[in-house]
Amino acid sequence: MKYTKSNFMMSVLGIIIYITDLIVDIWVSVRFFHEGQYVFGVLTVCFMLFGTLVVQCFSYSWFKADLKKAGLESQHCFLLLHCLQGGIFTRYWFTLKNGYRVAFKYSSKTDNFLEEQIDPHKEVIDRVTDLSMLRLFETYLEGCPQLVLQLYICLEHGQGNISQYAAIMVSCCAISWSTVDYQIALRKSLPDKNTLIGPCPKTTYFFYKFFTLLSWMLSVVLLLFLNVNIALCLLLFLWFLGILWAFKKQTQFCASISMEFLYRIVVGFILIFTFFNIKGQNTKCPMSCYYIVRVLATLGTLIVLWVCPLSIFNPDYFIPISITIALTLLLGIIFLIVYYGTYHPNRSEDRSEETKPDEIDGNTVQIDCRMKHFLME
Repeated sequence: MKYTKSNFMMSVLGIIIYITDLIVDIWVSVRFFHEGQYVFGVLTVCFMLFGTLVVQCFSYSWFKADLKKAGLESQHCFLLLHCLQGGIFTRYWFTLKNGYRVAFKYSSKTDNFLEEQIDPHKEVIDRVTDLSMLRLFETYLEGCPQLVLQLYICLEHGQGNISQYAAIMVSCCAISWSTVDYQIALRKSLPDKNTLIGPCPKTTYFFYKFFTLLSWMLSVVLLLFLNVNIALCLLLFLWFLGILWAFKKQTQFCASISMEFLYRIVVGFILIFTFFNIKGQNTKCPMSCYYIVRVLATLGTLIVLWVCPLSIFNPDYFIPISITIALTLLLGIIFLIVYYGTYHPNRSEDRSEETKPDEIDGNTVQIDCRMKHFLME
């Protein structure tokens, strides 16, 4: 388990995407207010604040846990940095600083005594995994609602400005990047799990998530055009079901009750948009049910809109959208089947190993880490 130069470059790319996403979000919100579209501007700002506040809470709680584990007292400067929304930048600073030293300057022939006590590669990989999960949370809490909003605006007016198109592209890029990057980082941090090796598994996983997510986003936007109240009630109902599922599985992600409750709320929100394995277990049946319901909901939305067409959509405009939704859904399911049937890392294990639980969409699971409760009893 080594942190390589290519891993360091991926971390650099991660912070570039993070900063770009932040700049574009601010640009879009300012443009909305400047054009007098105050509702859209307020919604954009609210999505940004919701995502970043939740991420700062998790980041600070992890800092406290790490300091306590190391026998150090919690430092007030970390609390101040997180209150100023600088927790992610602080983590990137430590990760890039230590990652550069390990990837470019660290020699396995030196510091043998210290290496016996702590592996610098493992330490950096764990930091990267923490960052990947925080970015995953922020991407779905902030990026998905913003993507729905931008698609709604573009479809409503039939055209958009440069900032809206930029926001859509950056949101798609950020969501796709965070999903694939997290899966790679998670498996790399787990010594008992096979990693995603080669471009084919990573590309297949990327397109599986991308197409299933895009088809559902477009379906949600069409529901908003049909009836905003019905669409919002449906999304809230799905969120509630996701939270109930997290409580039913009795997740143990956090040490405190309040943070665990927040985690289950976040999990419920993510489950609105994509399947998320919240606890170490075989997920073949739950995931199959999840995507069967997703397919039925998407097809049902298209059928309703074809039977009761909206005046805002003319045939030349609505037909391409319907074809796009159906095609992306089909491609997403195909890539899902190909990934889990051919490229999933567990396919290379012995049949005796296939009965073990799947990896957890959580964090590193070494016995002595804060995520030890993810291990199946």
